[in-house]
Amino acid sequence: MRIVGGEFSGRRFNPPAKIPARPTTELAKEALFNILNNLIDFEEIKALDLFAGTGSISYELASRGAKEITLVERDAITFSFIKKTGTELGITEKLQVVKGDVFKYLKQCTEQYNFIFADPPYSLGNIDEIPQLVFEKNLLLPEGILVVEHPPKNDYQKHPNFLRMKNYGTTVFSFFLQNKA
Repeated sequence: MRIVGGEFSGRRFNPPAKIPARPTTELAKEALFNILNNLIDFEEIKALDLFAGTGSISYELASRGAKEITLVERDAITFSFIKKTGTELGITEKLQVVKGDVFKYLKQCTEQYNFIFADPPYSLGNIDEIPQLVFEKNLLLPEGILVVEHPPKNDYQKHPNFLRMKNYGTTVFSFFLQNKA
């Protein structure tokens, strides 16, 4: 896997062979950040990466200048990998890595973020609770963006904060905007 943009563009990292994660493909990640470049000024943002997996999205955010990134990951192997990779990239001061359940984290969180990314396991039965919790708990700052990566079967177009959807075959990104009129 590699970082596709910013300060660490081209840097490769190799996650452990047997991880319970489905990393976002390089093609989909590059397309996602091409869209986000028009929506977010990454410099100095505060971000939340839910179901962080390998940490790939967070490394992209750090590479583009995000100042503070919280990653939530339950699996011990990927949690350790994220910490190790953060050290190798020299970005540990930007990362707060939380080992735990995403839904418990969201329910107790009192922070607000400019950008939240969620890449839950596609087989997870309660994916639809993610946008609901983010907006109920007011976790986005004004004009903040939430992106949920999900399979095509999930449809959020009727959500009041829905902005747009981009479909890349088996990967769909749904974008939501805080304070959307």
